Amino acid sequence: MTSPNDRSQGHHLWRPYTQMKSAAPPLEAVRTHGSRIVLADGRELIDGIASWWTAAHGYNHPHIRAAVAAQLEAMPHVMFGGLTHAPAERLAARLAALLPGDLDHVFFTDSGSVAVEVALKMAVQMWINRGVSGRTRILSFREGYHGDTLGAMSVCDPDEGMHRRFGAYLPAQVFCDLPRTAAQVAALDATLAAERATLAAVIVEPLVQGAGGMRMHPPEVLATVARLAACHGLPLIADEIFTGFGRTGTLFACEQAGIVPDILCLSKALTGGTMALAATVATGAVFESFLSDDPAAALMHGPTFMANPLACAAANASLDLFEGEPRLGQAATIAAALADGLAPLRDLPHVADIRVLGAIGAVQFRAPPDLADLKHRFLARGTWVRPFGDIVYLTPALTIGADDLGHLLDAMRAVVAETAP
Repeated sequence: MTSPNDRSQGHHLWRPYTQMKSAAPPLEAVRTHGSRIVLADGRELIDGIASWWTAAHGYNHPHIRAAVAAQLEAMPHVMFGGLTHAPAERLAARLAALLPGDLDHVFFTDSGSVAVEVALKMAVQMWINRGVSGRTRILSFREGYHGDTLGAMSVCDPDEGMHRRFGAYLPAQVFCDLPRTAAQVAALDATLAAERATLAAVIVEPLVQGAGGMRMHPPEVLATVARLAACHGLPLIADEIFTGFGRTGTLFACEQAGIVPDILCLSKALTGGTMALAATVATGAVFESFLSDDPAAALMHGPTFMANPLACAAANASLDLFEGEPRLGQAATIAAALADGLAPLRDLPHVADIRVLGAIGAVQFRAPPDLADLKHRFLARGTWVRPFGDIVYLTPALTIGADDLGHLLDAMRAVVAETAP
């Protein structure tokens, strides 16, 4: 049964995170440019969230577009089983050179959730390949989010996260609070000691728990997680799908804590928001655990479109831009503007917190607002902002112009002020 509000062929679509019975019809986008989305009715919206944090260079950057067009002429896709190609080889080498330490071995997939799945499988199979049994669980952190596939859901917050309805279906994992206080450090240490024989790895979102509420922690907390994981002989998985590529002010969030995870996940801005691509990158020690005379010791994973040449061409072009244009400086400029522009909201009685890190600015309400009304009021001000839970946030393109960023901040101040109960 379809809603009378659905238009023409649109009723065939099942949309993400949407209650299809009651949802308003979606807006039809027909074109994008810079930091703007052009709608079919002629309106232009300033995008405050860079299409779920992906469009780091803005939309339709000519350098990325040209690279994809050239690759399309030569070879849009070829299977990666038994074959290789230059765009993937070049991209893997460049990522290895940019990432800290010996994160040198790149496994490409086609989404962030699958990158996490591969990381979890790597960690579990690493122990199996070393002849150690029973290490099949992952320690994760409350309020975290790592994706929507089975393994990724299992390491998301089990109580408050969007996947809590699936509790009986998901593998049982181990959860702790991030070690922000001495008591939490002690609790994490004790849990790692008590569960060590069953644990395969620790997974963390460095510096920002994104979809769990834009919850930020200082580099010292991340360093503590890495130190305790190492003390207990457990590999650390860093989920940088959101935080990678300049979003927190450094190219990778792990840099700010001076840590080198054993496995690191990338996606989102990897292709500059052009198309789907993800990567799971492992250190030499993890990779060598899969080298064997036994064929069954290989990593048994292979997405059909892994290392898609078009996506690899886009990602290589995106890295060109990070190398040749001042993206980290632009992130710092955005951070300063967010801090100044959101500061007046701290005085509102219905605002619980204001958080800014790099090109991320979040306002947390004391009680969850009417999200549909909030979205409507942002639209009325010519902006595309997607609040969730008790949070409204901005994660604009790193290339956003001062005028567009100012307009977003004006809209944020006005809409948040109007949201008082």
